[in-house]
Amino acid sequence: MASLAVPFVPATSIARPRAVALWLLCVAAMVFLMVVVGGITRLTESGLSITRWDVVSGTLPPLTDAAWAEQFALYQQSSQYKLMNQGMSLSAFKGIFFWEYVHRLLGRLIGLAFALPLAWFWLRRAIPAGYKPRLLSLLTLGALQGTIGWWMVASGLSGRTEVAPERLAVHLSTALIIMAGCLWTALDLMRGAPETAVRPRRWVWPFAVLLAVQIVWGAFTAGLRAGKASDTWPLMVGELVPPGLFGALADLVHSPFTVHFLHRSMAYAVAAAALVVALRLWNAGAGARALALGGAITAQFVLGVLTVVNGVPVALGVMHQGCAALLVAATVICAHWSVQGTRT
Repeated sequence: MASLAVPFVPATSIARPRAVALWLLCVAAMVFLMVVVGGITRLTESGLSITRWDVVSGTLPPLTDAAWAEQFALYQQSSQYKLMNQGMSLSAFKGIFFWEYVHRLLGRLIGLAFALPLAWFWLRRAIPAGYKPRLLSLLTLGALQGTIGWWMVASGLSGRTEVAPERLAVHLSTALIIMAGCLWTALDLMRGAPETAVRPRRWVWPFAVLLAVQIVWGAFTAGLRAGKASDTWPLMVGELVPPGLFGALADLVHSPFTVHFLHRSMAYAVAAAALVVALRLWNAGAGARALALGGAITAQFVLGVLTVVNGVPVALGVMHQGCAALLVAATVICAHWSVQGTRT
C-alpha cells in the first residue's frame, strides 16, 4: 500500500484535491452498497435470473407482460430452473429478477458516477498532479468488473445451479479492491503535509494478505453454500477438527465441508491479528481509526458465528458480507495512517 503514495502537493488555484476526494468517497460508498446488494443476490439465489448481458438495453426492466414472459422463458432454459426451481411461478421469478436487476443497475450507475465526474475534473484541470494514472487504472478496473460479473454469471447457466465459486471470489475481490483504491486515493488527496511521527507500519502487508485470503475463502464459502455445512460452533460434528477434512487437494476449494472449516478456522487468526494491530495503533495514537478496526473485526466475528448457528439466514448473511467490506475499509484507513509516519 505504501507504493501507492503520491508526494504531497499543495493545492493550486486549479487543482481541487478535496473535491476529487469527496467524489471518490461517494464512489467507494456506492461500491460498498454494491457489495451488500451482491450478498442479497447470492443468498436469495437471484444471480442467474437474468441470462443475457445486455449492456445498454438491459438498463430498463421488462415493462410489458410479453417482455416478462420472454425473460421468464429464457430463465426456464437454465440449469438452475430445471434442477432447482422447476415449476416456479412468474411472480416468484419476478422476485429473484428484482435483485439481480438492481445489482446490475447499480453497477451501471457506479460506472457513470466514476466516468462522468472524472471527465469533468479532467477537462477542468482539477485533478492534482500525479493522480491521473491512478484514476485511469480505477476506471479500467471498474470496466473490467462488469465483464468479470458476466463471466461469473455465465458459469452458472449450464450444468450448475450456482455460479462457479472461483469466479465469485474474483468478482467480490475486484469490487473490494476498487473500493479500497478509491478510499486510499481519497485519503491521499485529503492529507496534509508529510508526517514525521513514528507509526507502526510493518503490520500492513502481512495483515492485508491474511485478510485477503480470508475474504477469498469467504467467497468460496458463499459460492458453495458451505455456510450450511455445519450449524454448530465452535465444534463441527462434535469435533474441533473433524476427521477426513483433507481427502484431496481439491477439497480446499471444492468441498463445502472443508471450505467451511478453513473459513471458520482462519477467522480466529484474522480476529486475533486485527485486535493486536488495533491495540498497537491505539497506543501509537491512531484513536478512532484503531477503534474502527477493533470494532469491525469484533462485529464480523460475531456475525460469522450467528450466521452459522442460525443456518445462514439472508439477513445475517448479508450483514456478514457487508461487515467484511467495512473491515476492509477500516484496514485501509488504518494502513494509510500508518504509512504516513516514520517506519517502525
